[in-house]
Amino acid sequence: MVVCIMVAVADINRILKLLSAEYGDVQWRPQRSPVAVLVQTILSQNTSDKNSRPAFQRLLDSFPSWQEVADASVDRICQVIKTGGLGKIKAGYIKQALEEIQRQRGALDLGFLKDMRLEEARDWLMRLPGVGMKTSSVVLLFSLGIPALPVDTHVFRLSKRLGLIDSGVTVNKAHRILEGLVPAGDVYKFHVLLIEHGRRTCKAQRPRCNECVLGSLCPSYAKFVGHPWAS
Repeated sequence: MVVCIMVAVADINRILKLLSAEYGDVQWRPQRSPVAVLVQTILSQNTSDKNSRPAFQRLLDSFPSWQEVADASVDRICQVIKTGGLGKIKAGYIKQALEEIQRQRGALDLGFLKDMRLEEARDWLMRLPGVGMKTSSVVLLFSLGIPALPVDTHVFRLSKRLGLIDSGVTVNKAHRILEGLVPAGDVYKFHVLLIEHGRRTCKAQRPRCNECVLGSLCPSYAKFVGHPWAS
């Protein structure tokens, strides 16, 4: 088992080196507050960035503070975000999550998570309404720099094609497997670069294998490269 993990780590280092050369190096920088990232990520669930980003901006424009969002009715929140998709459901999750943070912490502030171990911080977030493995990982990684690895559709697909996780692994299990393989300091880079490669080259239906910088180490290359659309 140790040998397999060491091989996977070596592969990950090669993957990151090749993708960094292709798309540029990426470094983590502080983004929005953890509460803002939480709300934004809830809005992004099961919809595209094209829908969720404007909905999040309308939320910011409509309410001066997160406290006012927590105090608003579900119907009012829904009215603001409804074009983002699943408005009523997401409005309920946002209000309930904010209220629960307020109830437990006495303020709408998640900065205390920075002082917790990764799994402890993730478990705390996952007890909030509407928060699962991916959402909690996004909050921890993007707002606090904690090396939780969000596994979205691109990361999940590419990790399987590259042989980093088995084809039968679930999305939730993939989070922990990949976190055990990717060095903590490379988690942000791994997440961002795999998403970029998934959008540009290693697409779900028509991967552009003949243009892929990872072709020499990808076990799925031979499977796809013979197709006329893989060019």
